[in-house]
Amino acid sequence: MIDESTLKKVAEGLFKKKLSIATAESCTGGLIAHTLTNIPGSSSYFNRGVVAYSNQSKIDLLDVSESVILEFGAVSEETAEAMAKGVRLKSKVDIGLATTGIAGPTGGSKNKPVGLVYISVSTAHETTVKKHLFSGDRLSIKEQACNTALTMLLDAVNRM
Repeated sequence: MIDESTLKKVAEGLFKKKLSIATAESCTGGLIAHTLTNIPGSSSYFNRGVVAYSNQSKIDLLDVSESVILEFGAVSEETAEAMAKGVRLKSKVDIGLATTGIAGPTGGSKNKPVGLVYISVSTAHETTVKKHLFSGDRLSIKEQACNTALTMLLDAVNRM
């Protein structure tokens, strides 16, 4: 279930401060972009959403360095940071938001279990990345990641 209260606060903050945002999503598959654009008038702040599921799409569309993916993996703090910065810079927006993780039910490992998600928010002044371990089925993990991303986005908007 999407946190409508946080979504409304994010939308109000982006609108009032005249901030623009672009998203780069892997494990959430566009859910954050979908959620942000559910608000009437979202075109005033939402620039674009990129679903970069494959490693090659992260490289081609977001300027994530191939060496970052090879060294740290697609699901890593470093890749999430590069995705958020990449979408912000390529889109020429105020905020870039990115997710990369393993929504399951397969694809996990001992070091990178199902539910592991890195979320990054990038502005001109700072880029933050947080590691999360969510539980539940695939949709639940995606929704938890979306809600957490909205909370991180709200924090960033409030600091701007």
